[in-house]
Amino acid sequence: MPKPDILQLGPYPAWDLPALEARFSLHRAFEAADTAAFVRARADRLRGIATRGEVGAGRALIDALPNLEIIAVYGVGTDAVDLDAARARGIRVTNTPGVLTKDVADFGVALMLAAARGLVGGDAWVRSGAWAARGLFPLQTRVHGKAVGILGLGRIGAEVARRCAAFDMDIAYTDLAPRDDVPDWTFVRDPVALAARSDVLFVTLTGGAATRGIVGRRVIAALGPRGLLVNIARASTVNEAALLDALESGALGGAALDVFEGEPALNPRFLALDTVLLQPHQASGTEETRKAMGRLVHDNLVAHFEGRPLPTPVI
Repeated sequence: MPKPDILQLGPYPAWDLPALEARFSLHRAFEAADTAAFVRARADRLRGIATRGEVGAGRALIDALPNLEIIAVYGVGTDAVDLDAARARGIRVTNTPGVLTKDVADFGVALMLAAARGLVGGDAWVRSGAWAARGLFPLQTRVHGKAVGILGLGRIGAEVARRCAAFDMDIAYTDLAPRDDVPDWTFVRDPVALAARSDVLFVTLTGGAATRGIVGRRVIAALGPRGLLVNIARASTVNEAALLDALESGALGGAALDVFEGEPALNPRFLALDTVLLQPHQASGTEETRKAMGRLVHDNLVAHFEGRPLPTPVI
């Protein structure tokens, strides 16, 4: 029996490939010199797409594949997948939730600690000889006991809050409604009000049209000149122009960012700022998590073509 043909839109770690190649014929569009021609030459036989969260699958690609049955996303975010186009055709979409939640939360808290305590600057202070020549590193800001806001109390947001509780932080959150399954954290419906009461504001929202630019000028102004913004969600949730203006003017104290519009070609204005900690979209970047994500992509594809329930369906 022939293997189902799958269009692979982005690279996966080498350890994922043997299991995928044993069950499927992978067509690596990301290696093609002319992606459009590569897809056209195989369009009629492609039954699945294996993609990445930041790559997704747009309407034009979905429309170009008449026999497409499933889109398997390596990642949690599906905002780069045209879900309406998939839904209209009855195409299944899966992602890899749950397995990366705690690593992303760990990383978010690490960003908070590194930014507040100047860990990167402290390392440079030692390596440059400034410690010996100029003395102690400038004083930084404590974390414990501060007020933290969690903008979006989903899986990752809740794990961030639990970790912040260990630092005796005053925790507040926004969500669609107050949660009755969490400790006595404070529910604040309005993002501006949440920012106003926060020393640190974590962005842990899902992406998409509903959350685009939700961290805009009013939220940033409310967080203020001593506030810290930590984004481990989607770049689209933050108005980058407003963020840069606030960082440059001192209207916002600082930011720790793992995601950027147009990454990896981020806005060069970020590079000139010493009040922002920049990371290369690596919050889920552990071997353990990435192996679990790869297994879920594989398991979703296998389940679909064997006619079994999908482990982690989106639609």
